[in-house]
Amino acid sequence: MDAADSGSVAGDPGFVTSTDGVADAAGAADGAAAAALRIEQLRKSYGAEEVLRGIDLAVASHEVVCLIGASGSGKSTLLRCVNLLERIDSGSIWLDGQLITGPGVDQNLVRRHIGIVFQSFNLFPHMTVERNVTLAPMKVLGLSRAAASARAAELLDRFGLGEKRSDYPDRLSGGQQQRVAIVRALAMRPRLMLLDEVTSALDPELVADVLDVIRELARSGMTMLIATHEMGFARDIASRVCFLSGGQIIEQAPPEQLFSQPSDERTRRFLRRIVDAGRM
Repeated sequence: MDAADSGSVAGDPGFVTSTDGVADAAGAADGAAAAALRIEQLRKSYGAEEVLRGIDLAVASHEVVCLIGASGSGKSTLLRCVNLLERIDSGSIWLDGQLITGPGVDQNLVRRHIGIVFQSFNLFPHMTVERNVTLAPMKVLGLSRAAASARAAELLDRFGLGEKRSDYPDRLSGGQQQRVAIVRALAMRPRLMLLDEVTSALDPELVADVLDVIRELARSGMTMLIATHEMGFARDIASRVCFLSGGQIIEQAPPEQLFSQPSDERTRRFLRRIVDAGRM
């Protein structure tokens, strides 16, 4: 899969399946069209706890943006809102200039274009690696078994898993399972990849292989929004790093700037704790 495959929108009928709210979406589309992903004043609460407090973020096509911050800062919730796994309380999310949080939006259609990989691998234990990868392209995209298998073979070979296609997940290491989970998301040829702490559940010696996969995706031009505790990785791979605290983006900057000269005292305190813990 190349960057053109992941970002192609030619002939896309759009995500709105009813006319409710379409006029409002059309009026705001010009401001969102330049970004692959645009988030405006996003708020999300669980009961009385406001987890996201007015998030504004734009991610350009082929850009890699890393979200850093302490546990509970809102990184995972933000990714889940972008993939429409969480209902937002207010604000707007745009994908390639199309409003995906308005009335009449087909959420399942949106999710075809946004790949998401979590800390847990979530592979089907009773299916082989190949079947895990081909299931969604066949069921959701309508690919034939032959076409889905060819796509799976290409991706598995690309990421060093070709010999594992007939294995079941319990025969794989944690790192291999996470790489299969990434391949499964890529098999849908998404426009945008969301990665939520994908190395957190891995033993340290298995982390490098998964990070290498993500680096390869970045080199290929995949647009990615990544929540990570791996500061060195964020420094190496990100076009931009966003520091979150208390459900807000406190500051964002290129990694060389944010890690060496953060402008906000909250960012400085967080990075000092990371350094003191030997994690950067």
